[in-house]
Amino acid sequence: MSLIEGWLPPTRENWETITTVWQLSWPVFGSLQYVINWYGMGKTSVTSRLNIPGRLAWFLMEIPGVTTLLYIMNTLPRQVGIDDLPWQNKVLAGLFTIHYAYRAVLFPILQPSMSPIHVVVASSAVLFQLMNATCLGSYLAAYGPTTASAWDSALGRGGIAQFAAGIAVFYVGLTLNYFHDEELRDIRRTEQRRQAKIAKQQKLKGNEKANGVDKHYRLPDTMLFRYMLYPHYFCEWVEWFGFWMASPTVSYGF
Repeated sequence: MSLIEGWLPPTRENWETITTVWQLSWPVFGSLQYVINWYGMGKTSVTSRLNIPGRLAWFLMEIPGVTTLLYIMNTLPRQVGIDDLPWQNKVLAGLFTIHYAYRAVLFPILQPSMSPIHVVVASSAVLFQLMNATCLGSYLAAYGPTTASAWDSALGRGGIAQFAAGIAVFYVGLTLNYFHDEELRDIRRTEQRRQAKIAKQQKLKGNEKANGVDKHYRLPDTMLFRYMLYPHYFCEWVEWFGFWMASPTVSYGF
């Protein structure tokens, strides 16, 4: 059953249109950062009625990607007459699912706190997820390699060794991404404990309001934080580089 006839899941012609728009639009939007001063990092530093609680907003803007990809993987093959997909397609879809199981579900649960996110920022993230998942999901479900011989051709001389190496790189990136995120979370947990201790002391002294600050910023000095500002994002790039390694032609889906 199609949610939007011809578009979700898309026909090959519509998929090619979506993918072309996707390939051209985000480099243009990304380049705007060089000519404007605002750099929101997905958060909102001003009070607004359009702010959404951080954990809820994060979940709602990240989860459409994996649900869309899984929906397409389960519906599109039958629509184009594919009885069963090669195991490589399923593995790559599994990697995508694992990434977003952490990113969309576990990440907001594990965070000690999350700033509110403006509805415009969340909406742009939803658009990103829908476009990305439609391009990749359709490629893996029907419009990329869907036979063993097609995969042999796609992987070339690297063969299964290249595919396995790509998966290994993906998991290295995923693991490092988690541990660098955890380093940032630990800073927040430590600060929360410190502020809670101060608040308790103030209360014992008869002062109901603590003098501490709500937010605390500190740069970690461990792991890759010693060499770069955003190693947790860098490690996500490592993940997707491994995903690309597992099938060179998958890069067309980006």
